[in-house]
Amino acid sequence: MAISKGKKGWLVDIQPGGRGAKRLRKTFRTQAEAKNWEIWVKSNANSQSDWMPEKKDLRRLDELAATWFDHHGKELRAAEDTYKRIKAAIAALKNPVASECSSQIFAAYRAERLGTGISLSTVNREHAYMRAMFNELIRLGVWKRENPLKDLRQFKVQENELTYLTKEQITALLLELRKSTNPHVDLVSRICLATGARWSESEQLQPQQVRQRLIQFARTKTGKARAVPISQEIQDEIFEHHAQHKNMGSIFMSCSGAFREAVDRAEIHLPQGQLTHVLRHTFASHFMINGGNILALQRILGHQDLRTTMRYAHLAPDHLDTARTLNPLAFNSASTLG
Repeated sequence: MAISKGKKGWLVDIQPGGRGAKRLRKTFRTQAEAKNWEIWVKSNANSQSDWMPEKKDLRRLDELAATWFDHHGKELRAAEDTYKRIKAAIAALKNPVASECSSQIFAAYRAERLGTGISLSTVNREHAYMRAMFNELIRLGVWKRENPLKDLRQFKVQENELTYLTKEQITALLLELRKSTNPHVDLVSRICLATGARWSESEQLQPQQVRQRLIQFARTKTGKARAVPISQEIQDEIFEHHAQHKNMGSIFMSCSGAFREAVDRAEIHLPQGQLTHVLRHTFASHFMINGGNILALQRILGHQDLRTTMRYAHLAPDHLDTARTLNPLAFNSASTLG
């Protein structure tokens, strides 16, 4: 009951803001005084929204994550994978009440993750997923507080040098690919080398994506379609391969394992995590070495941010050559000589 008789007098015990809100207790000498105070508290709580402290939000992180997925996340291209990673992070955090989640709690969590050998990139990715989830919940009006991770900075990750194959390595690899018992791996690899496609884009190619000596890459990592020209020879090979194998509508079947075996037989040593992706790096690197334009390369690779493509700029034969001719000392020397 809100008012009860105790040894010290009449006790008022109420939560005017409802369940989860601040609880108020006060003892009075008489029952009339207790009732008057109860009425006064309820009146203020109802008429002045800022009079009572904000009601405590008891929702846990997994509940918010489910709401995020239902209202936004399921429409993302990598919806299931992203949601799986968010739920795994929440479970590792022991699913706290969301209002109690803070930068300090997440910082301690990621320090523990790093201590188990998890990479900086993986921890940064988890941080980005969680922060983006809160941002979207705020936009939806589901979360009324600040993003608890907004002021927590991600770790700076030193970028590894991108490995690409030399002409000799390409020749050796193509020889081993042709020897493979897998009928798909050779052509899938050559499409990657000819277009800069990601392995999954090439391996999952559909016949309708190939026409008029163009490959239309639609289901891309960035979600944006791009078209890359190919030779008549490669186009003919693609259609011949499809006519021969008839793989349930697809042109190719899975063959990354066969690619790994060919790389091993060719005695090519690659950094961890750069197996099939080395073909995309090889295309981009040789494109620039042979005098390609960095903006054209951005469009071919489908990079949203030019800074990503600029990783290959140093391979251009004239990279930064203008520093010798366009600096102020060079201009002053030229005018002095004149």
